[in-house]
Formats: sequence, structure tokens, C-alpha cells
Amino acid sequence: MTDSLDRRRFIALLSAAAAAPAAFAQEEKKGAITPEILADAEKVFGLELTGPERDLMLNGLDEQLGDYKAIREVRIDNSVPPAVKFDPVLPGMKLEGESSFQLSTASNIPSAPEELPFLTVVQLGRLLRSGKATSVGLTKMYLDRLRKLDPVLHAVITYTEERALEAAERADRELASGKDRGPLHGIPWGAKDLLAVKGYRTTWGSVPFKEQRIEEDATVVERLDAAGAVLVAKLTLGELAWGDVWFGGMTRNPWNPEQGSSGSSAGSASTAAAGAVGFTIGSETLGSIVSPCTRTGSTGLRPTFGRVSRHGAMALSWTMDKLGPICRSVEDCAAVFQAIHGPDGRDTTVVDAPFRWDPGMEVKRLRVGYLKSIFEEKPQEGREEWHALDLAALEALRKLGIELRPVTLPKLPIDAMRVILTAEAAAASMTSPAAARTTSSSARSSRPGRTPSARGR
Repeated sequence: MTDSLDRRRFIALLSAAAAAPAAFAQEEKKGAITPEILADAEKVFGLELTGPERDLMLNGLDEQLGDYKAIREVRIDNSVPPAVKFDPVLPGMKLEGESSFQLSTASNIPSAPEELPFLTVVQLGRLLRSGKATSVGLTKMYLDRLRKLDPVLHAVITYTEERALEAAERADRELASGKDRGPLHGIPWGAKDLLAVKGYRTTWGSVPFKEQRIEEDATVVERLDAAGAVLVAKLTLGELAWGDVWFGGMTRNPWNPEQGSSGSSAGSASTAAAGAVGFTIGSETLGSIVSPCTRTGSTGLRPTFGRVSRHGAMALSWTMDKLGPICRSVEDCAAVFQAIHGPDGRDTTVVDAPFRWDPGMEVKRLRVGYLKSIFEEKPQEGREEWHALDLAALEALRKLGIELRPVTLPKLPIDAMRVILTAEAAAASMTSPAAARTTSSSARSSRPGRTPSARGR
């Protein structure tokens, strides 16, 4: 997308299409949307676009018109409510038991200095508790690596060095005195720059918000502070949580800097994979944790909607946004999730449900469901490589002896229903910086078939 076309104006025009049913219903009978119709729609919203800007939008709006047609074919009963709040507990069910969390037993930790940045959170924690490392030392190491790698990766928006060193010194004092806040105590981390952090910019990757300051800490930041984690940097996201291109350029895949790291949790995945932080927080609306982790080889957890508070994070779609960890191991994701999940009294979508992590459980007791049509049907053009990775993951689970259960869903125009996301994004994008103090999170993913580097909404 060109700099001359502000994303908020683009989304607003998409919204204008939905708000001008008479004009578009008439065009639906005739065929494609024309620049003249766009010019009329501009008047509804008080916009003034150039001819090239209108031409840039035509394909997207034609696609949108097709989505509307598909949606109108689906009849939904009046008793079906919108997904404003989601509860994974079905009527008549109870989630029994209490939350429980325990780390895996000790294992050999690589000792070569060049391997230290790539150790997992659990391994770094063991070094801290054995006295073989300090939080200040780890913090300085990761800050140095970020500064060294960022000219290539373009993954950092703001360093939080002063805050980080104060937190690291406090962590070392507490651990030395016997106060242990848990597996994240003293571990440096990075935040996707849609999370508010008091005293620092929260840019959302977008020029209009480049100097925005939201003088509070997001709930996730508060909880990681309470867990003793050390915030070292605010990391890139595609502008307004779209792709991997922000006002500082394209965030890169550390294993192939010619590629973008995908989006929109671009900086979070890139720095985790590059061993430039201990762990990161990303967000997902429709693929923005899954996609960059697939591209960079990171390990991400996209939590169920309603598990993690989005208070203090940019809203893209109130009914779809989710926050979650991006790390270098599954157990690290569990440790971070353990620290950040659960109600906070501010994000009313969050449910109070137990979380249990038992690394000693026999994996053959697990059942994993997979969407049969996605795995067994021929992939869409341009998705062959990603489809092969999906199949390889399924085969790895099968070899572990895990029970795989195919799942089928009703055939509905799912892609067309993404207009819900577009409408919410249009509303959220017009939110003023002042109103953003209490908004929620972001991230989404492109339609199947588009290039992976463009993913992440």
C-alpha cells in the first residue's frame, strides 16, 4: 500500500461500501464497481481521493461485493447472537479442577556462549537460579543483540532500556534473597507495539500514531511485571496490525532477510527466532501469531478468544482479537500463558477457566482434532508450501502416538464473513488516540492464496 493512501482512509472507504447499499445494490445488477461510484461513496464520508487511489481500491471492492452476495444467501435465525462474548464452556458443562503448572525436570543446558541467546525461557531460568547468569547480564546481552541485528531485521520501534535495567537489577536482588516470582523472573522480553507501556510510545506501527503515548500499562504488561519479566523493547507490527510493513520498513525473517517475517506480529516472531529476546508477546485476529511463527520457525500460542485480557492493547476487531506468547519452545509458551491468562475486571470477554500444564503427562493420552477439508483437499494455488508444512505437523503428531480426530464443519462462506472484521476495523481505526486508552488488541491474516509476507491482520 502506498504512503499516499492512509490505511484508515482505505478501511473507511470499505466501510462506505457497506454504508451505501442503494448505490452498491444497483451496481450489483450491472457488474463491477467503477471509479465514479467510488467518487460518490467518498461524499458520504467526506473523503477526497485521487484517481490512482480509486484505481487501487477497485479489485478489493469488487471482491467485497462478491462477499456481500455470498452472505445474503445464508439465513441466520434471530436467536443467534453476534459473537461479542465467547465462552468455551458449553451449556451443562463444568470445567472441573484447579489450575496447575509445573516445569519439566532439569536437563543439560548448552554452555557455549554463542548458544546462550537461543536458550529457552526455562533454560535461562535455571541459569539464573544456579547463579551462572544474572538478569542484568541477560538484559544487556539481548539489548546488544537487538541493536546489532535490527539494522537487518527492522524489528524494534522503541528500546525500553532504562525500565529494563531497573527491572533486571530488582530481579537479581530478589532472586538472591530467595524471592522467586516464577519461571519468568528475570527473563528479558519484547512487546508488540500495540501494547501500552507507561512512559513510552505506543505507535501501532502507523505514522498517524507515531508519537502516541498511552500513559498506562496494558494488563499483559502489568502481569509480566508482576511475574518478574524484564521488558527490553517494543517491537514492530505491520501498520495498524496489517502485514509486516510499518513506517520504518519491512520486518525481516532472520533466516532469510530477503523475506518479510510475515505479520502482523512481525517483530515479535523475528526477534524470538533470532535469539534477540527471551520471549515476546504477539497478537492475532486472523493469523498474526500463526503466520509469522510459520515463516520464522518460532513457537507461538494463539489462545482461545476470551482467555487473555486485551486491556491496553490496540483494538482491530473486538470480537476476534487475541494476545499470546511467541517463544522458542512449547513449554515457554505455557509458562508465559500461565502468567498472563485470566480475568482482570477490565476486559469483560475474559473467562475464568483453569489452565493445567503437566510436562510429564503421556502424550498418547491426548486427542487432537484437525479440520479434515483443510488437510485432505488440494491446497489453493500459492499455498502448496504451507500445506506441506501442515501435513508434516500432522504426521509428527501421528508418529508420537497421539490420537487424531478429523472434524468437519458446515459449508459456509467463511471468507465472505470476514466483512465483520473489516467493519470492526473501520470503526476501530477511527478511534482517537485519547480513546485508545481502553481499547483492546489486534492482528489479522490475509485471505488464503495471498503471499505469506502479506499475511497478518
